[in-house]
Amino acid sequence: MSRHSPTLFAATLALVAFAADTAFAHTETGVAGGLVSGFSHPLFGPDHLVAMVAVGLWGAQLGNPAIWVLPIAFPAVMAVGGILGVMGVALPLTEIVIAASAIVLGLMVAFSIRPPLAIAGVIVAAFAVFHGNAHGLELPEAANPLAYGVGFVTATGLLHLCGIVIGLLIKLPAGAHLVRACGLLIAAVGCYFLAASAGLTA
Repeated sequence: MSRHSPTLFAATLALVAFAADTAFAHTETGVAGGLVSGFSHPLFGPDHLVAMVAVGLWGAQLGNPAIWVLPIAFPAVMAVGGILGVMGVALPLTEIVIAASAIVLGLMVAFSIRPPLAIAGVIVAAFAVFHGNAHGLELPEAANPLAYGVGFVTATGLLHLCGIVIGLLIKLPAGAHLVRACGLLIAAVGCYFLAASAGLTA
């Protein structure tokens, strides 16, 4: 395993954060616009991205059956939050909870915390509702809500898969340390976004 892997992971997160600041406005309409916008929102929102990768990391770290239960539970419950958002129901403190989700999930990975599957599922599901609600509220005008939902659920699944692939490095020598380092990095990114949500950053 390359000793440069943590650096590459950090560089990837930094690149995504930069992309989020410079992301283009989505002007497509209808089904195509809904699908494109829904798919791109998790990818161009680094606070969403790191939390979703963390779910895959944590699932891989916990092993069966969490490795597939958590990545399935998150988008399923997220869809519920998305429906609420499309209906105009805004949950309180959404951005703060999303940032907190990266911190909590990152620390779970960093400290290799292994709660019972039911508790892990509740933690993931609770955060998923807020992630979905934020996506639903961001539904562009004239976009197809169903296509938008399919797009963001698909992107979420791919981000979970990315986390699982990284998490499987625990099977390699020193891999567990790399995975935990990734969790710590995700928690640090979450702290930044939490500070930004509270207006504490420049």
